[in-house]
Amino acid sequence: MNEIIVQSSNAVAQRQTVGAELLKRYISFLDSSPKTIETYTRDLRQLFSFFSLNGITQPSREDIIAFRDELKASGHKPTTIQNYITATKVFFTWTEQEGLYPNIAKHLKGAKVDRDHKKDYLTSRQVKEVLGSIDRTTEQGLRDYAMLFLMITGGLRTIEVTRANIEDLRNAGDNTVLYVQGKGREEKTEYIKISAPAEQAIRAYLKARGNAPETAPLFASTSNNNHGERMTTRSISGIVKTRLQQAGYDSSRLTAHSLRHTAVTLSLLAGRDLAEVQQFARHKNIATTMIYNHALDRAKNGCSEAITSAILG
Repeated sequence: MNEIIVQSSNAVAQRQTVGAELLKRYISFLDSSPKTIETYTRDLRQLFSFFSLNGITQPSREDIIAFRDELKASGHKPTTIQNYITATKVFFTWTEQEGLYPNIAKHLKGAKVDRDHKKDYLTSRQVKEVLGSIDRTTEQGLRDYAMLFLMITGGLRTIEVTRANIEDLRNAGDNTVLYVQGKGREEKTEYIKISAPAEQAIRAYLKARGNAPETAPLFASTSNNNHGERMTTRSISGIVKTRLQQAGYDSSRLTAHSLRHTAVTLSLLAGRDLAEVQQFARHKNIATTMIYNHALDRAKNGCSEAITSAILG
């Protein structure tokens, strides 16, 4: 196959149709999670749209570089550009393996991604203020208090909160634990230990919520339209954001992920070693945990104070 889209360079609609067929064939080949397939599909449609709009029927390495540069010029974040380029590289690896088209994206660089965290964390005092601002006289308040408490003390991701069921509350040794299905996992094979105060908050919420089957979501919606149903990651993020704002912490750098960021950071500040924190955070690579540690090392750096003291005596 000499052309990736179609031979007719002046039939835009036809190019799009053939491009869609090729994309469909590639997606059917992928052996990935639905979320990964959704992401690759979205990213590759962006690539194919670039080809179509520019009349490109035989893309070259220069065209892929132009696509990357256009993404940069359009103001896309480095992480977003990196995702697009990753999808592009995987796609052209497949076309070469299938004998459809040479791999023109081999060794292509994406965008330089800053490894420092883009979100802030909360101090222990600020955590107390956020939790203390939640009215726990209602089912919704009990739910939000228990959910935020668990996310902070357990370092949970929003996807893990969404997937959690009541039956996932179990015992391990002398501890109450919650089995979680983490990012990229297909089963709930890992668990987090739940502190006594966090468990008490969860039990108080479940009692107020009333009878629910064990297979029901651990934290359920309280809205009129889908009361008792499972919440989405988006709705959980919205709840966390609202609770942060109500406590006076209204910043674009404070989100639901900030609670996980807080859990890891406070663990390190408490003196826990890297290996223990890596296990707690369920990081595959300790290098991810070390990013937090390096950030704290900079925060502890006393050079500025020493220079000031030397100048002013």
